[in-house]
Amino acid sequence: MTKKTAPLLLTFLLPLLLALAATLAGAAERPNMVVLYADDLGYGDVQCYNRQRGKIPTPHIDQLASDGMRFTDGHSSSGVCSPSRYTILTGRYHWRSRLQRGIVGLWGAPLITPDRMTLGSLAKQHGYQTACIGKWHLGWNWPIPAGKAALFRTTGYRGKKNIQATDEHRAAWREAFSQPIPGGPTAVGFDEYFGTDVPNWPPYCFIENDRTVGIPSEYADPKLFAKNQASQQGPALEGWTLEPILPALGERAAEFIKREAKTPQPFLLYLPFTSPHTPLSVNEPWKGKSDLNLYADFVMETDAVIGQVLEALEESGAAESTLVIFTSDNGCAPYIGVADLEKKGHYPSGPLRGYKADAWEGGHRVPFIVRWPGIVEAGSVNDQLVHQADLLATIADILGSDLPDNAGEDSFSLLPLMRGEDGPVRETAVSCSINGTPSLRAGNWKYIAARGSGGWGKGGDQSQPVQLYDLSTDLSESKNLAAAQPQRLSEMQALLEEIITNGRSTQGPPQKNDVKVRRFA
Repeated sequence: MTKKTAPLLLTFLLPLLLALAATLAGAAERPNMVVLYADDLGYGDVQCYNRQRGKIPTPHIDQLASDGMRFTDGHSSSGVCSPSRYTILTGRYHWRSRLQRGIVGLWGAPLITPDRMTLGSLAKQHGYQTACIGKWHLGWNWPIPAGKAALFRTTGYRGKKNIQATDEHRAAWREAFSQPIPGGPTAVGFDEYFGTDVPNWPPYCFIENDRTVGIPSEYADPKLFAKNQASQQGPALEGWTLEPILPALGERAAEFIKREAKTPQPFLLYLPFTSPHTPLSVNEPWKGKSDLNLYADFVMETDAVIGQVLEALEESGAAESTLVIFTSDNGCAPYIGVADLEKKGHYPSGPLRGYKADAWEGGHRVPFIVRWPGIVEAGSVNDQLVHQADLLATIADILGSDLPDNAGEDSFSLLPLMRGEDGPVRETAVSCSINGTPSLRAGNWKYIAARGSGGWGKGGDQSQPVQLYDLSTDLSESKNLAAAQPQRLSEMQALLEEIITNGRSTQGPPQKNDVKVRRFA
Protein backbone atom coordinates (compact mmCIF):
# COMPACT_ATOMS: atom_id res chain seq x y z
CA MET A 1 0.00 0.00 0.00
CA THR A 2 1.40 3.38 -0.99
CA LYS A 3 0.95 6.71 0.77
CA LYS A 4 -1.41 7.74 -2.06
CA THR A 5 -3.66 4.69 -1.85
CA ALA A 6 -3.96 4.71 1.95
CA PRO A 7 -6.29 7.78 2.11
CA LEU A 8 -8.40 6.35 -0.68
CA LEU A 9 -8.75 3.05 1.13
CA LEU A 10 -9.62 4.86 4.35
CA THR A 11 -12.24 6.90 2.51
CA PHE A 12 -13.78 3.67 1.24
CA LEU A 13 -13.62 1.77 4.54
CA LEU A 14 -14.70 4.52 6.92
CA PRO A 15 -18.40 4.54 5.94
CA LEU A 16 -18.45 0.75 6.19
CA LEU A 17 -16.83 0.81 9.64
CA LEU A 18 -19.23 3.50 10.84
CA ALA A 19 -22.20 1.53 9.52
CA LEU A 20 -20.93 -1.61 11.28
CA ALA A 21 -20.47 0.31 14.52
CA ALA A 22 -23.99 1.70 14.26
CA THR A 23 -25.38 -1.77 13.61
CA LEU A 24 -23.59 -3.23 16.64
CA ALA A 25 -24.73 -0.31 18.81
CA GLY A 26 -28.31 -0.79 17.65
CA ALA A 27 -28.08 -4.50 18.42
CA ALA A 28 -26.84 -3.72 21.93
CA GLU A 29 -29.92 -1.56 22.55
CA ARG A 30 -32.36 -4.21 21.39
CA PRO A 31 -33.44 -6.51 24.22
CA ASN A 32 -33.36 -10.25 23.97
CA MET A 33 -36.89 -11.63 24.32
CA VAL A 34 -38.12 -14.81 26.01
CA VAL A 35 -41.79 -15.79 25.87
CA LEU A 36 -42.65 -18.49 28.44
CA TYR A 37 -46.02 -20.02 27.52
CA ALA A 38 -47.53 -22.49 29.98
CA ASP A 39 -50.17 -24.98 28.85
CA ASP A 40 -53.45 -25.21 30.82
CA LEU A 41 -52.11 -23.28 33.83
CA GLY A 42 -55.01 -21.63 35.63
CA TYR A 43 -55.18 -18.04 36.88
CA GLY A 44 -55.26 -19.33 40.46
CA ASP A 45 -52.51 -21.93 40.04
CA VAL A 46 -49.85 -19.26 40.54
CA GLN A 47 -49.36 -18.18 44.14
CA CYS A 48 -48.98 -14.46 43.46
CA TYR A 49 -52.40 -14.48 41.75
CA ASN A 50 -54.19 -16.48 44.43
CA ARG A 51 -52.72 -15.86 47.87
CA GLN A 52 -55.92 -16.73 49.72
CA ARG A 53 -57.07 -19.84 47.85
CA GLY A 54 -53.92 -21.13 46.16
CA LYS A 55 -51.97 -24.00 47.69
CA ILE A 56 -49.38 -24.80 45.00
CA PRO A 57 -45.91 -23.29 45.57
CA THR A 58 -44.68 -21.45 42.44
CA PRO A 59 -41.57 -19.63 43.70
CA HIS A 60 -39.92 -18.96 40.34
CA ILE A 61 -43.03 -17.50 38.69
CA ASP A 62 -43.67 -15.47 41.83
CA GLN A 63 -40.11 -14.14 41.73
CA LEU A 64 -40.59 -13.18 38.09
CA ALA A 65 -43.60 -11.12 39.18
CA SER A 66 -41.62 -9.59 42.06
CA ASP A 67 -38.94 -8.54 39.58
CA GLY A 68 -41.44 -7.22 37.02
CA MET A 69 -45.08 -6.36 36.38
CA ARG A 70 -48.08 -8.57 37.06
CA PHE A 71 -51.17 -7.95 34.92
CA THR A 72 -54.42 -8.92 36.65
CA ASP A 73 -56.68 -8.66 33.56
CA GLY A 74 -54.70 -10.56 30.90
CA HIS A 75 -56.43 -12.86 28.40
CA SER A 76 -55.78 -15.55 25.85
CA SER A 77 -57.76 -15.71 22.62
CA SER A 78 -59.53 -18.92 23.58
CA GLY A 79 -60.31 -21.35 26.35
CA VAL A 80 -58.31 -24.00 24.46
CA CYS A 81 -54.89 -24.49 22.92
CA SER A 82 -54.39 -24.00 19.17
CA PRO A 83 -56.45 -20.81 18.79
CA SER A 84 -54.58 -19.09 21.60
CA ARG A 85 -51.24 -20.12 20.07
CA TYR A 86 -52.26 -18.68 16.72
CA THR A 87 -53.15 -15.36 18.30
CA ILE A 88 -50.13 -14.94 20.57
CA LEU A 89 -47.84 -15.48 17.57
CA THR A 90 -49.72 -13.41 14.97
CA GLY A 91 -51.45 -10.63 16.92
CA ARG A 92 -54.69 -11.60 15.17
CA TYR A 93 -57.80 -13.22 16.63
CA HIS A 94 -57.87 -16.89 15.70
CA TRP A 95 -61.49 -16.78 14.52
CA ARG A 96 -60.41 -14.65 11.57
CA SER A 97 -58.70 -17.84 10.32
CA ARG A 98 -60.30 -21.16 9.42
CA LEU A 99 -60.27 -22.23 13.08
CA GLN A 100 -63.80 -21.26 14.08
CA ARG A 101 -64.02 -23.81 16.86
CA GLY A 102 -61.95 -26.49 18.59
CA ILE A 103 -58.27 -27.09 17.97
CA VAL A 104 -56.04 -28.21 15.10
CA GLY A 105 -56.73 -31.92 14.74
CA LEU A 106 -54.39 -34.89 14.54
CA TRP A 107 -52.20 -34.58 11.42
CA GLY A 108 -53.84 -31.19 10.76
CA ALA A 109 -52.58 -28.72 8.15
CA PRO A 110 -50.77 -25.48 9.14
CA LEU A 111 -53.01 -22.80 10.61
CA ILE A 112 -50.49 -19.98 10.13
CA THR A 113 -50.04 -19.17 6.46
CA PRO A 114 -46.50 -18.49 5.16
CA ASP A 115 -47.31 -14.84 4.41
CA ARG A 116 -48.58 -14.12 7.93
CA MET A 117 -46.22 -12.11 10.18
CA THR A 118 -45.36 -13.76 13.49
CA LEU A 119 -43.28 -12.84 16.52
CA GLY A 120 -40.50 -14.88 14.93
CA SER A 121 -40.57 -13.30 11.48
CA LEU A 122 -40.83 -9.78 12.94
CA ALA A 123 -37.80 -10.38 15.15
CA LYS A 124 -35.86 -11.94 12.26
CA GLN A 125 -36.45 -8.80 10.18
CA HIS A 126 -34.58 -6.92 12.90
CA GLY A 127 -31.61 -9.25 13.05
CA TYR A 128 -32.70 -11.57 15.85
CA GLN A 129 -31.83 -15.25 16.10
CA THR A 130 -35.20 -16.92 16.73
CA ALA A 131 -36.14 -20.27 18.23
CA CYS A 132 -39.30 -22.14 19.14
CA ILE A 133 -38.78 -24.87 21.73
CA GLY A 134 -41.76 -26.88 22.95
CA LYS A 135 -45.33 -27.60 21.90
CA TRP A 136 -46.38 -26.31 18.48
CA HIS A 137 -49.93 -27.63 17.83
CA LEU A 138 -50.56 -25.30 14.92
CA GLY A 139 -50.37 -27.88 12.16
CA TRP A 140 -47.79 -29.10 9.64
CA ASN A 141 -47.87 -30.35 6.08
CA TRP A 142 -47.37 -33.93 7.17
CA PRO A 143 -45.91 -35.97 4.27
CA ILE A 144 -48.38 -38.82 4.72
CA PRO A 145 -48.26 -41.04 1.59
CA ALA A 146 -51.27 -40.79 -0.70
CA GLY A 147 -53.83 -43.46 0.02
CA LYS A 148 -52.20 -44.48 3.32
CA ALA A 149 -53.85 -42.08 5.76
CA ALA A 150 -55.63 -44.97 7.48
CA LEU A 151 -52.26 -46.31 8.62
CA PHE A 152 -51.74 -43.08 10.62
CA ARG A 153 -55.26 -42.69 12.08
CA THR A 154 -55.71 -45.00 15.03
CA THR A 155 -57.16 -42.46 17.44
CA GLY A 156 -58.98 -42.37 20.74
CA TYR A 157 -56.93 -45.22 22.16
CA ARG A 158 -57.44 -45.86 25.87
CA GLY A 159 -55.17 -48.86 26.39
CA LYS A 160 -57.93 -51.45 25.98
CA LYS A 161 -55.85 -53.47 23.59
CA ASN A 162 -52.24 -53.67 22.59
CA ILE A 163 -52.25 -52.73 18.90
CA GLN A 164 -49.23 -54.02 16.99
CA ALA A 165 -47.61 -52.28 14.05
CA THR A 166 -47.42 -54.34 10.87
CA ASP A 167 -44.77 -54.22 8.16
CA GLU A 168 -47.24 -52.12 6.16
CA HIS A 169 -47.47 -49.59 9.00
CA ARG A 170 -43.71 -49.42 9.38
CA ALA A 171 -43.15 -48.94 5.66
CA ALA A 172 -45.67 -46.07 5.50
CA TRP A 173 -44.27 -44.44 8.63
CA ARG A 174 -40.70 -44.79 7.35
CA GLU A 175 -41.71 -43.19 4.07
CA ALA A 176 -43.34 -40.24 5.85
CA PHE A 177 -40.89 -39.62 8.66
CA SER A 178 -37.79 -39.91 6.48
CA GLN A 179 -38.87 -36.70 4.75
CA PRO A 180 -38.88 -33.05 5.85
CA ILE A 181 -42.17 -31.93 7.42
CA PRO A 182 -42.99 -28.51 5.93
CA GLY A 183 -45.23 -25.82 7.36
CA GLY A 184 -44.05 -25.83 10.97
CA PRO A 185 -42.20 -23.23 13.05
CA THR A 186 -39.24 -22.88 10.67
CA ALA A 187 -41.68 -21.93 7.88
CA VAL A 188 -43.11 -18.97 9.80
CA GLY A 189 -40.18 -17.10 11.25
CA PHE A 190 -38.22 -19.36 13.57
CA ASP A 191 -34.63 -20.23 12.73
CA GLU A 192 -34.83 -23.41 14.76
CA TYR A 193 -37.35 -25.66 16.45
CA PHE A 194 -37.18 -28.49 18.97
CA GLY A 195 -40.10 -30.13 20.71
CA THR A 196 -42.96 -32.59 20.61
CA ASP A 197 -45.72 -31.20 18.43
CA VAL A 198 -48.46 -32.36 20.83
CA PRO A 199 -47.05 -34.52 23.65
CA ASN A 200 -50.18 -36.66 24.12
CA TRP A 201 -50.61 -37.26 20.37
CA PRO A 202 -48.45 -38.96 17.75
CA PRO A 203 -45.87 -38.95 16.43
CA TYR A 204 -44.37 -39.96 19.77
CA CYS A 205 -40.89 -38.56 19.21
CA PHE A 206 -39.09 -35.25 19.24
CA ILE A 207 -39.07 -33.07 16.14
CA GLU A 208 -36.03 -30.94 15.39
CA ASN A 209 -36.49 -28.18 12.82
CA ASP A 210 -38.54 -30.05 10.19
CA ARG A 211 -37.46 -33.64 10.87
CA THR A 212 -38.44 -36.27 13.39
CA VAL A 213 -35.59 -37.30 15.69
CA GLY A 214 -35.62 -40.97 14.74
CA ILE A 215 -38.19 -42.91 12.73
CA PRO A 216 -41.28 -44.09 14.66
CA SER A 217 -41.69 -47.84 14.18
CA GLU A 218 -44.14 -49.06 16.83
CA TYR A 219 -47.49 -48.15 18.29
CA ALA A 220 -47.09 -46.28 21.57
CA ASP A 221 -46.83 -48.51 24.62
CA PRO A 222 -50.20 -49.09 26.33
CA LYS A 223 -48.59 -47.96 29.59
CA LEU A 224 -48.59 -44.41 28.21
CA PHE A 225 -52.39 -44.29 28.11
CA ALA A 226 -53.37 -44.31 31.76
CA LYS A 227 -55.72 -41.61 33.03
CA ASN A 228 -54.53 -38.08 32.13
CA GLN A 229 -51.56 -39.34 30.17
CA ALA A 230 -51.39 -39.79 26.38
CA SER A 231 -54.74 -39.81 24.58
CA GLN A 232 -54.31 -40.63 20.89
CA GLN A 233 -52.63 -43.81 19.71
CA GLY A 234 -50.21 -43.72 16.79
CA PRO A 235 -46.63 -44.13 15.60
CA ALA A 236 -43.94 -43.94 18.27
CA LEU A 237 -40.26 -44.52 18.74
CA GLU A 238 -39.60 -47.84 20.38
CA GLY A 239 -39.33 -47.30 24.14
CA TRP A 240 -40.74 -43.75 24.02
CA THR A 241 -41.79 -42.40 27.41
CA LEU A 242 -43.40 -39.13 28.42
CA GLU A 243 -41.48 -38.08 31.53
CA PRO A 244 -38.31 -36.87 29.73
CA ILE A 245 -40.20 -34.35 27.57
CA LEU A 246 -40.40 -31.39 29.98
CA PRO A 247 -36.78 -31.69 31.22
CA ALA A 248 -35.56 -31.91 27.62
CA LEU A 249 -37.33 -28.66 26.74
CA GLY A 250 -35.79 -26.91 29.73
CA GLU A 251 -32.32 -28.15 28.87
CA ARG A 252 -32.61 -27.18 25.20
CA ALA A 253 -33.91 -23.71 26.11
CA ALA A 254 -31.04 -23.15 28.56
CA GLU A 255 -28.54 -24.28 25.91
CA PHE A 256 -30.02 -21.87 23.36
CA ILE A 257 -29.81 -18.94 25.78
CA LYS A 258 -26.23 -19.68 26.81
CA ARG A 259 -25.14 -20.12 23.20
CA GLU A 260 -26.82 -17.01 21.85
CA ALA A 261 -25.77 -14.82 24.78
CA LYS A 262 -22.18 -15.17 23.57
CA THR A 263 -22.99 -13.56 20.22
CA PRO A 264 -23.60 -9.87 19.41
CA GLN A 265 -26.92 -10.79 17.80
CA PRO A 266 -30.06 -10.47 19.99
CA PHE A 267 -32.32 -13.50 20.35
CA LEU A 268 -36.00 -14.29 20.67
CA LEU A 269 -37.02 -17.55 22.33
CA TYR A 270 -40.65 -18.70 22.19
CA LEU A 271 -40.94 -21.49 24.76
CA PRO A 272 -44.43 -23.05 24.71
CA PHE A 273 -44.33 -25.63 27.49
CA THR A 274 -46.08 -28.99 27.23
CA SER A 275 -47.12 -28.63 30.87
CA PRO A 276 -49.01 -28.69 33.14
CA HIS A 277 -51.35 -29.95 30.38
CA THR A 278 -51.84 -33.69 30.21
CA PRO A 279 -49.99 -36.02 29.92
CA LEU A 280 -49.33 -35.54 33.65
CA SER A 281 -45.92 -37.12 33.18
CA VAL A 282 -44.40 -36.02 36.48
CA ASN A 283 -40.84 -37.07 37.17
CA GLU A 284 -40.12 -39.01 40.36
CA PRO A 285 -38.48 -36.19 42.35
CA TRP A 286 -41.71 -34.18 42.02
CA LYS A 287 -44.31 -36.86 42.67
CA GLY A 288 -46.16 -36.08 45.89
CA LYS A 289 -44.35 -32.76 46.39
CA SER A 290 -47.55 -30.71 46.46
CA ASP A 291 -49.48 -32.94 48.88
CA LEU A 292 -52.45 -32.20 46.61
CA ASN A 293 -52.51 -34.32 43.43
CA LEU A 294 -50.46 -35.19 40.36
CA TYR A 295 -51.50 -32.04 38.49
CA ALA A 296 -50.31 -29.85 41.35
CA ASP A 297 -47.02 -31.77 41.35
CA PHE A 298 -46.70 -31.04 37.62
CA VAL A 299 -47.30 -27.32 38.21
CA MET A 300 -44.41 -27.38 40.69
CA GLU A 301 -42.16 -29.21 38.22
CA THR A 302 -43.08 -26.71 35.51
CA ASP A 303 -42.22 -23.83 37.85
CA ALA A 304 -38.83 -25.46 38.47
CA VAL A 305 -38.11 -25.65 34.73
CA ILE A 306 -39.05 -21.98 34.40
CA GLY A 307 -36.52 -21.36 37.16
CA GLN A 308 -33.93 -23.29 35.13
CA VAL A 309 -34.53 -21.03 32.11
CA LEU A 310 -34.33 -17.86 34.22
CA GLU A 311 -31.13 -19.16 35.81
CA ALA A 312 -29.64 -19.66 32.34
CA LEU A 313 -30.34 -15.99 31.63
CA GLU A 314 -28.54 -15.02 34.83
CA GLU A 315 -25.56 -17.30 34.29
CA SER A 316 -25.13 -16.16 30.70
CA GLY A 317 -25.13 -12.50 31.71
CA ALA A 318 -28.19 -11.84 29.52
CA ALA A 319 -30.82 -11.31 32.22
CA GLU A 320 -30.40 -7.53 32.48
CA SER A 321 -30.87 -7.11 28.73
CA THR A 322 -33.78 -9.54 28.29
CA LEU A 323 -37.52 -8.94 28.21
CA VAL A 324 -39.28 -11.97 29.71
CA ILE A 325 -43.01 -12.52 29.17
CA PHE A 326 -44.84 -15.29 31.02
CA THR A 327 -48.44 -16.35 30.42
CA SER A 328 -50.68 -19.41 29.77
CA ASP A 329 -52.73 -20.49 26.76
CA ASN A 330 -55.96 -20.98 28.75
CA GLY A 331 -57.32 -21.94 32.14
CA CYS A 332 -56.88 -25.15 34.10
CA ALA A 333 -58.55 -28.28 32.70
CA PRO A 334 -61.36 -29.47 35.01
CA TYR A 335 -60.62 -33.16 34.38
CA ILE A 336 -57.27 -33.12 36.21
CA GLY A 337 -58.98 -33.45 39.58
CA VAL A 338 -60.28 -29.94 40.16
CA ALA A 339 -63.02 -31.10 42.56
CA ASP A 340 -60.48 -32.81 44.80
CA LEU A 341 -58.17 -29.80 44.66
CA GLU A 342 -60.97 -27.48 45.72
CA LYS A 343 -61.81 -29.79 48.64
CA LYS A 344 -58.20 -29.38 49.75
CA GLY A 345 -58.42 -25.60 49.49
CA HIS A 346 -56.80 -25.01 46.11
CA TYR A 347 -58.89 -23.21 43.48
CA PRO A 348 -57.15 -23.30 40.07
CA SER A 349 -59.30 -20.44 38.73
CA GLY A 350 -58.96 -18.36 41.89
CA PRO A 351 -61.98 -16.03 42.14
CA LEU A 352 -63.06 -16.66 38.55
CA ARG A 353 -65.94 -18.69 37.17
CA GLY A 354 -65.24 -21.62 34.88
CA TYR A 355 -62.22 -23.51 33.65
CA LYS A 356 -60.52 -24.49 30.40
CA ALA A 357 -62.82 -24.44 27.33
CA ASP A 358 -65.24 -21.89 28.85
CA ALA A 359 -66.12 -18.38 27.73
CA TRP A 360 -66.36 -17.49 31.42
CA GLU A 361 -63.28 -15.79 32.86
CA GLY A 362 -61.71 -18.99 34.18
CA GLY A 363 -61.35 -20.21 30.62
CA HIS A 364 -59.18 -17.39 29.30
CA ARG A 365 -58.15 -14.91 32.02
CA VAL A 366 -54.64 -16.14 32.71
CA PRO A 367 -51.42 -15.23 34.52
CA PHE A 368 -49.62 -12.51 32.54
CA ILE A 369 -46.24 -11.26 33.78
CA VAL A 370 -43.49 -9.16 32.17
CA ARG A 371 -39.95 -8.52 33.41
CA TRP A 372 -37.59 -6.07 31.74
CA PRO A 373 -34.88 -4.67 34.02
CA GLY A 374 -34.51 -0.92 33.79
CA ILE A 375 -37.84 -0.47 31.98
CA VAL A 376 -40.52 -2.32 33.96
CA GLU A 377 -40.80 -1.35 37.62
CA ALA A 378 -40.12 -4.30 39.89
CA GLY A 379 -43.09 -5.49 41.95
CA SER A 380 -45.62 -3.45 39.97
CA VAL A 381 -49.21 -4.53 39.35
CA ASN A 382 -51.35 -3.38 36.42
CA ASP A 383 -55.14 -3.80 36.23
CA GLN A 384 -55.63 -2.66 32.62
CA LEU A 385 -57.21 -4.98 30.06
CA VAL A 386 -54.50 -6.73 28.01
CA HIS A 387 -54.50 -9.64 25.58
CA GLN A 388 -51.96 -12.09 24.22
CA ALA A 389 -52.60 -10.64 20.77
CA ASP A 390 -50.72 -7.59 22.04
CA LEU A 391 -47.26 -9.17 21.96
CA LEU A 392 -46.69 -8.50 18.25
CA ALA A 393 -47.42 -4.76 18.45
CA THR A 394 -45.44 -4.52 21.69
CA ILE A 395 -42.34 -6.03 20.09
CA ALA A 396 -42.78 -3.85 17.01
CA ASP A 397 -43.00 -0.79 19.26
CA ILE A 398 -39.86 -1.80 21.15
CA LEU A 399 -38.01 -2.23 17.86
CA GLY A 400 -39.31 1.06 16.45
CA SER A 401 -41.12 -0.72 13.65
CA ASP A 402 -44.54 -0.02 12.13
CA LEU A 403 -46.65 -3.09 11.46
CA PRO A 404 -48.01 -3.41 7.92
CA ASP A 405 -51.77 -3.11 7.52
CA ASN A 406 -52.19 -6.88 7.13
CA ALA A 407 -50.32 -7.84 10.30
CA GLY A 408 -51.28 -7.70 13.98
CA GLU A 409 -54.84 -6.64 13.19
CA ASP A 410 -55.85 -7.11 16.83
CA SER A 411 -52.58 -6.18 18.52
CA PHE A 412 -52.05 -3.15 20.76
CA SER A 413 -48.68 -2.16 22.19
CA LEU A 414 -48.21 -2.75 25.92
CA LEU A 415 -45.05 -0.64 26.01
CA PRO A 416 -46.79 2.39 27.60
CA LEU A 417 -48.04 0.18 30.44
CA MET A 418 -44.64 -1.46 30.82
CA ARG A 419 -43.11 2.01 31.19
CA GLY A 420 -45.50 2.88 34.00
CA GLU A 421 -48.41 4.62 32.29
CA ASP A 422 -51.82 3.54 33.53
CA GLY A 423 -54.34 4.48 30.82
CA PRO A 424 -56.01 1.75 28.76
CA VAL A 425 -54.14 0.61 25.65
CA ARG A 426 -57.16 -1.31 24.31
CA GLU A 427 -60.87 -0.69 24.83
CA THR A 428 -62.09 -4.12 23.72
CA ALA A 429 -60.97 -7.75 23.71
CA VAL A 430 -62.48 -10.96 22.34
CA SER A 431 -61.93 -14.43 23.82
CA CYS A 432 -63.82 -17.56 22.80
CA SER A 433 -64.88 -20.90 24.22
CA ILE A 434 -63.98 -24.26 22.72
CA ASN A 435 -67.09 -24.28 20.52
CA GLY A 436 -66.29 -20.77 19.27
CA THR A 437 -68.75 -18.84 21.42
CA PRO A 438 -67.31 -15.31 21.66
CA SER A 439 -67.07 -13.21 24.77
CA LEU A 440 -66.50 -9.51 24.24
CA ARG A 441 -64.98 -7.13 26.74
CA ALA A 442 -65.63 -3.40 26.46
CA GLY A 443 -64.11 -1.77 29.49
CA ASN A 444 -65.46 -3.62 32.52
CA TRP A 445 -68.49 -4.93 30.65
CA LYS A 446 -68.54 -8.43 29.24
CA TYR A 447 -70.92 -9.94 26.72
CA ILE A 448 -71.20 -13.70 26.01
CA ALA A 449 -73.21 -14.76 22.95
CA ALA A 450 -74.70 -17.89 24.59
CA ARG A 451 -76.73 -19.06 27.58
CA GLY A 452 -73.89 -20.95 29.24
CA SER A 453 -70.13 -21.27 29.09
CA GLY A 454 -69.91 -22.37 25.46
CA GLY A 455 -67.58 -25.05 26.78
CA TRP A 456 -67.49 -27.72 29.45
CA GLY A 457 -68.72 -25.60 32.34
CA LYS A 458 -72.21 -26.23 33.63
CA GLY A 459 -74.82 -23.74 34.77
CA GLY A 460 -75.63 -20.26 33.61
CA ASP A 461 -78.84 -18.28 33.50
CA GLN A 462 -80.82 -20.44 31.08
CA SER A 463 -83.72 -17.94 31.08
CA GLN A 464 -81.65 -15.59 28.91
CA PRO A 465 -80.23 -16.45 25.46
CA VAL A 466 -77.11 -14.36 26.09
CA GLN A 467 -75.12 -13.01 29.05
CA LEU A 468 -73.99 -9.55 30.16
CA TYR A 469 -71.83 -8.89 33.22
CA ASP A 470 -70.28 -5.89 34.94
CA LEU A 471 -66.92 -7.33 36.00
CA SER A 472 -66.09 -4.28 38.12
CA THR A 473 -68.69 -5.44 40.65
CA ASP A 474 -69.20 -9.07 39.63
CA LEU A 475 -65.93 -10.76 38.78
CA SER A 476 -67.47 -14.17 39.43
CA GLU A 477 -70.06 -13.57 36.67
CA SER A 478 -72.98 -14.45 38.93
CA LYS A 479 -75.51 -11.74 37.93
CA ASN A 480 -76.60 -11.77 34.29
CA LEU A 481 -77.69 -8.22 33.43
CA ALA A 482 -78.77 -8.94 29.84
CA ALA A 483 -82.46 -8.41 30.59
CA ALA A 484 -81.86 -5.40 32.83
CA GLN A 485 -79.54 -3.59 30.40
CA PRO A 486 -81.09 -3.96 26.91
CA GLN A 487 -79.44 -0.81 25.54
CA ARG A 488 -75.95 -1.80 26.66
CA LEU A 489 -76.53 -5.33 25.41
CA SER A 490 -77.48 -4.00 21.99
CA GLU A 491 -74.39 -1.78 21.93
CA MET A 492 -72.13 -4.71 22.81
CA GLN A 493 -73.65 -6.88 20.09
CA ALA A 494 -73.18 -4.13 17.52
CA LEU A 495 -69.59 -3.60 18.65
CA LEU A 496 -68.77 -7.29 18.22
CA GLU A 497 -70.26 -7.25 14.74
CA GLU A 498 -68.15 -4.20 13.86
CA ILE A 499 -64.97 -5.91 15.08
CA ILE A 500 -65.81 -8.96 12.96
CA THR A 501 -66.72 -7.14 9.76
CA ASN A 502 -63.79 -4.70 9.89
CA GLY A 503 -61.31 -7.57 9.89
CA ARG A 504 -59.43 -5.80 12.65
CA SER A 505 -59.94 -4.15 16.05
CA THR A 506 -56.97 -1.78 15.69
CA GLN A 507 -56.92 1.43 13.68
CA GLY A 508 -56.21 1.03 9.99
CA PRO A 509 -57.76 0.01 6.67
CA PRO A 510 -60.34 -2.78 6.92
CA GLN A 511 -58.93 -6.25 6.32
CA LYS A 512 -60.48 -9.48 5.10
CA ASN A 513 -61.12 -12.41 7.38
CA ASP A 514 -59.90 -15.70 5.91
CA VAL A 515 -63.37 -17.23 6.02
CA LYS A 516 -66.93 -16.21 6.78
CA VAL A 517 -66.88 -15.77 10.55
CA ARG A 518 -69.44 -17.86 12.39
CA ARG A 519 -72.10 -15.86 14.29
CA PHE A 520 -73.73 -17.05 17.49
CA ALA A 521 -76.40 -14.53 18.49
